[in-house]
Amino acid sequence: MRLLPPIPRALLSACVLLLSVLSGCKDAPAPGPSPDASTQTPGEDSGTDAGTVVTWDGGYTALEEHGDWEDRGRFAPCTFDSQGNPSSVSCEDLARYDLSQCDADALASVESFGIYGADVRAETRLADGGTRISGISVGFKLEADGGGTLSGTPFRNRIMDGGTFFLSTARTGPLPGTTLTALAGCKVPSPGIITGCYARCRDGRFTQSGTFEAHRIPWAGGEPESSGGMRLLSESPVLLGEAVDVYVTKNHAYVVSLPARGIDGGLTVFDVTDREHPIFKASISLPGDNYWNGVWAKGDALYVASSATGVVVFDISNPGAPEFVRTVPGTGDFGAHTVLVDGDRLYAMSAYDPLLVFDVSHPLQPVLRQTISPPPDGNSAPHDAFAYEGRLYVSNSFGGYAVLDVTDLDNVRFLGQYVHGNYAHNSAVGTFAGRTIAFEGAESAGAHVRVLDVTDPAHIVKMGEFKMRPVTSVHNILLKGTRLYVAWYQEGVRVLDVSIPPQPRQVAHFNTFRETHPEATDTIGAGTFGIRVPDDGYVYAADSLRGLLIFNEP
Repeated sequence: MRLLPPIPRALLSACVLLLSVLSGCKDAPAPGPSPDASTQTPGEDSGTDAGTVVTWDGGYTALEEHGDWEDRGRFAPCTFDSQGNPSSVSCEDLARYDLSQCDADALASVESFGIYGADVRAETRLADGGTRISGISVGFKLEADGGGTLSGTPFRNRIMDGGTFFLSTARTGPLPGTTLTALAGCKVPSPGIITGCYARCRDGRFTQSGTFEAHRIPWAGGEPESSGGMRLLSESPVLLGEAVDVYVTKNHAYVVSLPARGIDGGLTVFDVTDREHPIFKASISLPGDNYWNGVWAKGDALYVASSATGVVVFDISNPGAPEFVRTVPGTGDFGAHTVLVDGDRLYAMSAYDPLLVFDVSHPLQPVLRQTISPPPDGNSAPHDAFAYEGRLYVSNSFGGYAVLDVTDLDNVRFLGQYVHGNYAHNSAVGTFAGRTIAFEGAESAGAHVRVLDVTDPAHIVKMGEFKMRPVTSVHNILLKGTRLYVAWYQEGVRVLDVSIPPQPRQVAHFNTFRETHPEATDTIGAGTFGIRVPDDGYVYAADSLRGLLIFNEP
């Protein structure tokens, strides 16, 4: 199935969340942020036997897969009266909300400013009289002047006085027609959390109601800004769009960005010889070609994933002044979304079309070597990939997590897959106690880190997981020895000790999200996107609002 041509990141995320919602899958109860464990010495790069810091005998208990969204039951004791002809039921009629068991005093104490993510438990009446329960993710931003947004759209109603908390908005897309969404607050079970009732109407007709639990985004659960000795050494704004990925080589950081807020995306280069004082060197944006989402390097070649054209190749023999060399076309309409270099191979994934493999034995002259379409067909396509020991681990969007034998590109073999029902987005793979272990993350509300035993790709087993809040999502994952570094969007950077893979433990973190940032929005796809941990003692992150962030390696 051919999908749409390049679309803005925010809309792509909205589509991902929408399809995830329609699946209506469930999960086990999600704990809050894990307390930090004692810091351990990092091991070597991914690809070595990482079971040397803490002994693990390779044993584990297989876990059931329940997806990313969990049905935790009703969130609040309020209800919405939907009786009557659906065309006569107004979702903005406060009289239809029974708030008699709610806490007006607590609602009156809610601050007039803040950014929240909400987990909505939606109830939809079916034609046979039954009810379908599904999860929906929405966000809202309260502005101090009385304005704000709900799902990125300005409020139609915002009432926050006399103990009433009511928000509504009308939005066109991504579904056909106009969707009116309303939230009526009921309880404040703890600081930074609001629960209440939800209703949705489409084109003037009532469609569903339910309850919600909204979390104020910054500094999850009141935790400190950082832990585990992780310190922010420098922050360098990116003036081209919003930063989404970074690659570090030759003492330079190459940050790619997507168009945002009316500003083109592109490539921004920093000299990071002094990590505490990076020096801006260049900004590059090609006319009509600046939706750049991924970046990698090999020798004097820099490869940028362009949604418009494929892979853009730059010569970085002079690292502070990249020179455009050529564009290597992708297939289909989308070009390339992510890139990966493994030896003399360059893999390019579009998230819409087949995966491309290029020979880069001459780095500045990529040559197309193979085109790969992992099963299943339909609305799945490779979003990202990880190469390890002759196998390619493909995050195959809605097709799940696929494993391919790519030792012989003329005879690529499909070995197996793991399907969890969500948008398979990114992963990292290593060896622990003689077993091949994958750390996999989807992209949707509630998306978290799965730990998979992929030793036998025909029988992949979930053996562990690590969760944050149900209203946030993982983005990119990087494994270095026994440390897993996770760019967790609004949760910032999370560092996990995975020396015992079935039991990941957080050992350090840094909360990067700032709701006071002038460009901060209520979207789930904001915050820390990309992360790199080269062998120089530092952690580099691409943050959509703050640009290039450099930390010490904890």
